[in-house]
Amino acid sequence: MGKKSRGMFAGKKLKKRRAKFRWNNKYFVKRILKLKERVDPLEGAPQARGIVLSKRQVEAKQPNSGMRKCVRVQLTKNGKQLTAFAPRDKAITFINEHDEVIVQGIGGKQGGPKGDLAGVKWEVIKVNKQVLRSLVKGKVEKIVGR
Repeated sequence: MGKKSRGMFAGKKLKKRRAKFRWNNKYFVKRILKLKERVDPLEGAPQARGIVLSKRQVEAKQPNSGMRKCVRVQLTKNGKQLTAFAPRDKAITFINEHDEVIVQGIGGKQGGPKGDLAGVKWEVIKVNKQVLRSLVKGKVEKIVGR
């Protein structure tokens, strides 16, 4: 391709050229084709409700060692399953199987995993409509029934 158009009536051609080359930008393509919404289990939403299927432990990536406490959650809106991290000490003790939880993104770069958690992109913030942080701190008691 030659040089870009210059001159008095080149505006239309410059605009057309700019629109064409925007497709070389991966962030533009991702946004326009809505690629994140298609692969994201939360479907672009900031938070989602789900049911706990099981508790599990995820091994931390090198150079760290330790078992990070996580839960397997099935989302109610689309039936997709994901692994969500239970943040803070003893938080996993307040989460049981078949509990209703709210999950949100964990805040890693570009929506990915954070820190030494391989493939865990979500965290639990509420259990049976109680804020998990308040449960851990002892400010509220856990509701047994749903």
